Amino acid sequence: MIEWFTWLQVVVACVAGLVCLFAGFAGKLPNDVTVGATAVVLVLLLAQLVVAIVTPFVGNDPTGNVVEFYIYLVSAILLPPLAVVWALVDRSRWSNVVLAAAVFAVAVMVYRMLQIWTVQTA
Repeated sequence: MIEWFTWLQVVVACVAGLVCLFAGFAGKLPNDVTVGATAVVLVLLLAQLVVAIVTPFVGNDPTGNVVEFYIYLVSAILLPPLAVVWALVDRSRWSNVVLAAAVFAVAVMVYRMLQIWTVQTA
């Protein structure tokens, strides 16, 4: 994992979560801004998948459990699309809160992936 990219993902996910949370509490329906912010989080996660596949080949091996890392990564990749499906099916103000919960969960999961990659010992 690339540490600065991980922190970028965490910051973007937190900002997207705040945008979705404020939209939900303001009574707005899911719109291009909230769904787009969630989509940006997903694109960064897909880039993280590419990074996680490539970095061991260039000498940046994980120190923790590789299976646990990829389970976190795949789970994090599944959260934003499922939350967007929920938002498009439900179309209520609470769908934005669901989007916020999903991207906040992604932020926590990405931070945990950094810990697995760099801190733990196998």
